[in-house]
Amino acid sequence: MSATEDTSRYALGHSDRELDRLSAQARVTDPITRQFFREAGITRGMRVLDVGSGAGDVALLLAELIGDTGEVVGVDRAPGALAVARARASSRRNVSFREGDPARMPFERGFDAVVGRYVLQFQPDPVAMLRALTRHLHPGGIVAFHELDWDGVQSFPPSPTYDQCCRWISETLRMLGAETRMGIKLHSTFVAAGLPAPSMRLGAVVGGGVNSADCLKLVTDLIETFLPDMGRLGVATAADIDIENLSDRISREVTSSNSVIVGRAEMGAWTRV
Repeated sequence: MSATEDTSRYALGHSDRELDRLSAQARVTDPITRQFFREAGITRGMRVLDVGSGAGDVALLLAELIGDTGEVVGVDRAPGALAVARARASSRRNVSFREGDPARMPFERGFDAVVGRYVLQFQPDPVAMLRALTRHLHPGGIVAFHELDWDGVQSFPPSPTYDQCCRWISETLRMLGAETRMGIKLHSTFVAAGLPAPSMRLGAVVGGGVNSADCLKLVTDLIETFLPDMGRLGVATAADIDIENLSDRISREVTSSNSVIVGRAEMGAWTRV
């Protein structure tokens, strides 16, 4: 997850550990994002603005879609994250990164698409941000965003530890000012920003029993990131979480009950302006 707001407003921060977590998350969620962007119309030769680039995961995914004849410009407010992104993209001449707020900064020429993943949920006014971003688009340009809805998580047969961890994450995010249901709110956000009603798709990371490792890691990694905040905000104590044994404990629980684990809802929305 990344954001273009001041880093103090971004709930997850930009530590080295968090950037590693983002890259691990990207390996699991990139196929969903790729499908959203393909359906949105992102294709070879386009010039694309990647909002809230963080360590560059989405920018590198976009580079595959737009090919050598296209261009990706990623923007973020976190210089540390951008340093990592630039190093990762050093061999790609058509991918560059800039520090700043893309809703306010100027660009030398327009874009064929403006996109972002897990960005709007951290904005104090996502409607205003979308409205401002559209000024960078050529006529007929694409606006496409991939966001989350934490109400989509579930397990069956129930895995109490997994379900509890997801509740802890959702509560912590809300208390830190993030929108935990941004995915389901994409339609109303696009329309309120004056954009045509978007097309939408729903995806999720799903696993069962011994094949649920990806789902569980997405959650346990976030718990570790949020551990200090959970204690400070009174969401859960270190003893409640037992982070040293959490991964093994939740894995044993899911495996023993042969539970199917459904991750947070991954929702995409796109339109042309």
